[in-house]
Amino acid sequence: MASHQDQFRLVSPAINQEGKLPRKYTDEGQGAKRNLSPPLEWYNVPEGTRSLALVVEDVDAPDPSGPIVPWTCWVAINIPPTLKGLPEGFSGKEEEVGGDYASIKEGNNDHKVPGWRGPKLPSHGHRFLFRLFALDDELNVGNKVTKEKVLEAIEGHVVGEAELTTKF
Repeated sequence: MASHQDQFRLVSPAINQEGKLPRKYTDEGQGAKRNLSPPLEWYNVPEGTRSLALVVEDVDAPDPSGPIVPWTCWVAINIPPTLKGLPEGFSGKEEEVGGDYASIKEGNNDHKVPGWRGPKLPSHGHRFLFRLFALDDELNVGNKVTKEKVLEAIEGHVVGEAELTTKF
């Protein structure tokens, strides 16, 4: 069993010990910044990784008609494995940041717009699941990237997965 040190891990320097997502990354209340994406860092990307894909969901999102249906907050694909993370407020700025970041493609969230969309919650205590997939290939899912397309495209290509759960 690989030790914690060697594990493929996903962390956010902005999330405190209790695992709370700071308000500034949400769409709510004092101090909320418009769709400022949280900073992420990852460690020990598996060997043979050619690209990384990120999927972030509110796993406690209630469907108005009843069931809990995860709500997609952020999708990003073709993240070069040479990168060690994404800086705060990265979403929507691939071109500006440039370099290896320029190849990253952000997909549509469930607001049907690309990029990070800070949660605006009817109730608190929701869990947000950040999943980072290490893939043995780059993804080509066409111009409109969605979580569904990504999860389908990565089948058979996942060489590792790291998760981070945070609460709001």
